[in-house]
Amino acid sequence: MTHEIVISGFGGQGVMAMGKTLAEAGMKEGLCVSWLPSYGPEMRGGTANCSVVLSGEEIISPMVQSPTELIAMNKPSLVKFEPQMVPGGKLFVNSSIIELKASRADISAYYIPCLSIAEELGNIKVANMVMLGAYIGATGLLQTETIRGMLAHMFTGPKAALVELNIEALRRGAACVREA
Repeated sequence: MTHEIVISGFGGQGVMAMGKTLAEAGMKEGLCVSWLPSYGPEMRGGTANCSVVLSGEEIISPMVQSPTELIAMNKPSLVKFEPQMVPGGKLFVNSSIIELKASRADISAYYIPCLSIAEELGNIKVANMVMLGAYIGATGLLQTETIRGMLAHMFTGPKAALVELNIEALRRGAACVREA
């Protein structure tokens, strides 16, 4: 199956990092992948989104017109991209800052308090890893071990202490969808 994912939010929320992580993990697991970033007029605080396609077969286009999954980290992203989703798609909402609920009954919606969980963990910068954990937990698309290995490779030296924090953020996000 082909997964066409849109990840969107404010600049600085780790939207691009989530997309790149999904694409790299998919590649490590032998999937065909594409990652296409799109930035708004400002880097931090402006709107940013990326399209990720993960598939067991060749990808025709990196453009995602009708996402099978949407990760909305802010309200403008939810409002803009939810109508484009395919029926039966999965919607992931950062409920820490988005008070809206899904407007469609033909999709599955998961409300993840990303920022609240990241604050509990002591570092708001891991809110994106909370959401990534929820996505992986709900879709079963990628192995958590693949992401863990990537984190260990990314954070070395003085930043090695961030590996466990990010892994815990992934766990907490996955727990949100198991409880749903």
